[in-house]
Amino acid sequence: MLVHSFPPAINANCRVLILGSMPGRRSLEMQQYYAHPQNLFWPFMSAIFNIPADTTYPDRLVLMQQYGVGIWDVLKECFRAGSLDGDITENSIVANDFGSLFAHAPHIHHIFFNGSKAEQAFRRHVLKQQAIPARLQFHKLPSTSPANASIKKEVKLAQWRQIAAATLMV
Repeated sequence: MLVHSFPPAINANCRVLILGSMPGRRSLEMQQYYAHPQNLFWPFMSAIFNIPADTTYPDRLVLMQQYGVGIWDVLKECFRAGSLDGDITENSIVANDFGSLFAHAPHIHHIFFNGSKAEQAFRRHVLKQQAIPARLQFHKLPSTSPANASIKKEVKLAQWRQIAAATLMV
């Protein structure tokens, strides 16, 4: 099935960009980033930025942007049979337009990849094909997906906490 990502949840003042690969089936159905109830993304953001767990989705996005954090996906579209990154048909990948994004958000200095597939897709389909500002620093984090159960939640969260420090840097 051909799937399409969402527009970026970002404003011009963001200093950090968190990139996933492509929203999963539940996220696509709900039209919300990280909508699967077992995904750790929003619980981690709650722990890192003290965002109350009962905050509505639109308010979560606004708060993230107030903290200088944007959210997007590397892939604009692809064929994927299920929800897993492993289900993505590699030769169907079309990357998002990062040149336009970085022109709109010139303060981004840090990109955090939510898992290996996001980093791999960015390096393969963006770095090799689009002009990317030299100022960017890249950081791979363990995936918050429920499919990534091999790393303990506390260990993942400790690595994800580096986002908070990056929002303070220029």
